[in-house]
Amino acid sequence: MQASTSLSTTLPGPAPLAAPRRRTPAGGTAGLKRAHYREARLPLLLLLPQLLVLLLFFFIPAIRALLASPEYRSSVWITVWFTLAQNAITLVIALVLAFATDRVVRGRGLYRSVILLPYAIAPVIAGILWAFLFNPSVGPVAFFLKGLGIAWDPIRNGLDAFLLVTFAASWKHICYDYIFLVAALLAVPPSLLEAAAVDGAGPLLRFRRIALPMIGPTIFFLLAMNFVYGFFETFAIVDAVTKGGPGGATMILVYKVYLDGFVHINLGSSAAQSVLMMIFALVLTLIQFRYIERNVNYDV
Repeated sequence: MQASTSLSTTLPGPAPLAAPRRRTPAGGTAGLKRAHYREARLPLLLLLPQLLVLLLFFFIPAIRALLASPEYRSSVWITVWFTLAQNAITLVIALVLAFATDRVVRGRGLYRSVILLPYAIAPVIAGILWAFLFNPSVGPVAFFLKGLGIAWDPIRNGLDAFLLVTFAASWKHICYDYIFLVAALLAVPPSLLEAAAVDGAGPLLRFRRIALPMIGPTIFFLLAMNFVYGFFETFAIVDAVTKGGPGGATMILVYKVYLDGFVHINLGSSAAQSVLMMIFALVLTLIQFRYIERNVNYDV
């Protein structure tokens, strides 16, 4: 009796039934629902009424009112000229500095450190620094310009303010272009430059005929990036130096979007300006790809 009892306790009994598992969609999580559409047009059709309301009663009236505003048209032209000038100044100076890097024999590390220093400075600090240096009352550079007979006053003169903001934005971005250009010049085969030197070509001729065509893709990339920088990343410099003045002479689009949206609390106008600014940037980028990239040789 005892043996049978012990035997019955040691024999395994039937395993308990496992709880049924919850079936979830592939890659999904239990408790979450996923919508599946056989055609991509259905979600668009569902969103179409709301999009039409926003387009007909919000964006189109706001954009029409903006295009009829002299202040907005002036801001567009200021932004275009500011971006073009900043792009040209930044790229030309960075190209000269990159070309001169190999010609610096002593203190090359210090030379590169001085050029790259603006990249470590915040845009607001850079704007405050330039505003102080060129302040017509206390700025040392302003006193030097007045000593040369130049009537410098960015507080009252719109052209002086525009030049000041352009130079400050270019100075802040030169180091960015310099890094890419130095890397591109280092990738130029030294054998080609040495062969040209043996044939009697000077440094400038070698740079113009050999190095410059080979770094064309890098220059085109920097042109596009400089446009993006001029359109969207110069807000802090304008805010610290001129705040869009005097008389709107430095009222670029990105700063006008901020003023209308966060200062004047005109959210509709600010949203419409943001859309138009994106369209302008896209158009300028497409123009670059259409008329500039065709002259870039990627095979060298």
